[in-house]
Amino acid sequence: MDLKLGINCGFAVNRYVEPEEWVRIVGEELGLRHVQFIADLLNPFLPRDYIDDQIGRINENLARYNVSVDSVFTSAFTRVNHLMHPDPEMRRLWLKWFKEFFHIGARLGAKNGGSHFGILTFPSYENIEKRNSLIDEAVRSWQELSFYARDLGYEYLIFEPMSVPREMGNTVEESMELMERVNENCGVPMRICLDLGHAPHPEQRDPYKWIERLGRFSPVIHLQQTIMHKSNHWPFTEEYNAQGIIHADKVIDALKRSGAEKALLFFEISHREHYDTDFNVINDLKASVEYWRQYVKG
Repeated sequence: MDLKLGINCGFAVNRYVEPEEWVRIVGEELGLRHVQFIADLLNPFLPRDYIDDQIGRINENLARYNVSVDSVFTSAFTRVNHLMHPDPEMRRLWLKWFKEFFHIGARLGAKNGGSHFGILTFPSYENIEKRNSLIDEAVRSWQELSFYARDLGYEYLIFEPMSVPREMGNTVEESMELMERVNENCGVPMRICLDLGHAPHPEQRDPYKWIERLGRFSPVIHLQQTIMHKSNHWPFTEEYNAQGIIHADKVIDALKRSGAEKALLFFEISHREHYDTDFNVINDLKASVEYWRQYVKG
């Protein structure tokens, strides 16, 4: 099984926004070669000349530190309703936004990209007719994006199963159904981006069962340390590993049982803006890399 270790750029938001800094940290301090770039660092709504300048700086530093952008994804600031927004004009704007974001990703060398599937408001979710209509439209939008991504040179799109029913994919079965519906008419296939802390449904809390059932459909996986019934996005430090339920050897064994042949494993670790944690970000990330390097060499 071909496993590669990398990092989601969420750690850099408002801390290390300069390409010269975050790429150096990834390549030099963490010793990682693979990155999942996020829209929070370069949002498509920004002026074109600014985007062009940033892409040039990012690519220059990727080459300097031998780091590659393998994937692009939405993140904290862009965790919104997007393709399931109740306003049809807003949905059209977000469809355009994703095309522009995937184009940015292609210029950075990404071969896959995605987000959560879409988020329903409570009024939309509670109205069965509206709910089904928005799900149908989101499926069609992801299908349209899959053909656009194909023309950009992407290999697949990804969506992340989320934590509650209105955010989509809170069970294994629903995640599979959404993926299969998009793939009925796709340019590149839709795949899943598992998060090891997202085992949300009360009857499906065990993250290893998710990996066993969906691992072979999940070429991108978010790594976090957490406890049962939570999604803490803790680092893999000695302190948190003693409390947490995510163990690298068990994750890899579950992936093997799933039939997965390869996966990009991206750290998605969050530090609250608190005096006790903000200054520990880099050291915690280094400890997390050191822990996982015992099991993943790529």
